[in-house]
Amino acid sequence: MFRRKAYDLLLDWKKNYSNKYAAMLEGARRVGKSTIAEEFAKNNYKSYIKVDFANVRSDVLEVFDDIASLDVFFLRLQTATGTTLYRGESVIIFDEIQRAPKVRQAIKYLVADGRYNYIETGSLISIKKNVKDIVIPSEEYFIQVYPMDYEEFLEAIGNDTYNVLRELYRTNKSVGEKLNRKLMRDFRIYMAVGGMPQAVDAYVEGGDFKKIDNVKRGILKLYEEDFYKIDNSGRLSRMYNSIPGQLSMNKKRYVISAATGKRITRKDKEIFSELLDSKTVLISYNTTDPNVSLSQAIDQEHYKMYLSDTGLFTSLLFNSADKMHTSIYSKLLSDTLDTNLGYLYENAAAQIITASGNRLFYHTWKKENSIHAYEIDFLVASRAKIVPIEIKSSDVNTHKSITEFSKKYSGKVLKQFLFSQKDVRHMEQLMFKPIYMLPFAMEDLLE
Repeated sequence: MFRRKAYDLLLDWKKNYSNKYAAMLEGARRVGKSTIAEEFAKNNYKSYIKVDFANVRSDVLEVFDDIASLDVFFLRLQTATGTTLYRGESVIIFDEIQRAPKVRQAIKYLVADGRYNYIETGSLISIKKNVKDIVIPSEEYFIQVYPMDYEEFLEAIGNDTYNVLRELYRTNKSVGEKLNRKLMRDFRIYMAVGGMPQAVDAYVEGGDFKKIDNVKRGILKLYEEDFYKIDNSGRLSRMYNSIPGQLSMNKKRYVISAATGKRITRKDKEIFSELLDSKTVLISYNTTDPNVSLSQAIDQEHYKMYLSDTGLFTSLLFNSADKMHTSIYSKLLSDTLDTNLGYLYENAAAQIITASGNRLFYHTWKKENSIHAYEIDFLVASRAKIVPIEIKSSDVNTHKSITEFSKKYSGKVLKQFLFSQKDVRHMEQLMFKPIYMLPFAMEDLLE
């Protein structure tokens, strides 16, 4: 199994919280939740039982019909699974718990019983039909599982440069033209493959990009099937699929009606909330009054949408029928694609910022005597101040928005960053960094 940071969070849960809470690994489909949970159980308990509610034998499922008497329930579960449980030394994994809402409701009593630990994994766990008629237990310790971040990706492919990159960031010095080109190509490989474990595994196994793309398109097809189960009108699927296109048009916000082709309805808004609950997307809200409490001044009607995995974004972006996937990936890695791919780098940045534990915010304001507006791609709060972040694919000479923002809010700004493919340099207070250094900037801002 690839090393995952969620595994370390489970170690902390087991040490400090497992006597009061069940661990809930939440995230989109195929991000590795089940694998993490089972590997953790194997390495940290004397025995474990895994019940996969997406593929469970009828005799095992029957055990859950009556859990009023926990003594009898545990005996029946051990008999049905052929696994012995040991008090204080065993864990029970409830995989795909959203498919068994009554079992999820019973977590309260199972945890209170105290004999064993519990790990739940779930996708779509907040969707209305998955919580209908149950009391959601408060005894759940949520651990968000994201697609593999850049550190996890580099470690998985056997590239041990991550800590060196961190030290390069801390020097605040130029990397050098040739080395920067090499490091940017490494990062573009991550953008192309993404962080879905199946796609990363295909890359590690030496698969060409056609094979890797097929893996990612298989995941996209799985998402499509999930969306149609939630909303058989197809609107949810169209909302998801329209994200790359809307970003590519450099719109100031995501427009639901542009995805559905119709005037927005209350039902559309309900469906959109279920898209957010799927964890397959990331939402960035426009904050109207930039300050330390960014969430206190958000405009609920103005937001941008990104995909939770940049590798899937890449596949969806080039979702054409011409079968030229290998050529597209080759051009992406060599940075010779004909189009301005600022939005592709923007999606990668959104994924990195989210994985660092930050919510996404941006800010727009009108230019004086103009119908046009300035825009800051991302805002992050740090040390009682705010940090504007701009993302560009290539041209770094135009940065009027971040310059004007820093003048307007000079007393509130801690640092200014412009991330692109270019090497490190500074212009007064504005710091130019290559985008592979964004994770380290986020570490710095969280210290």
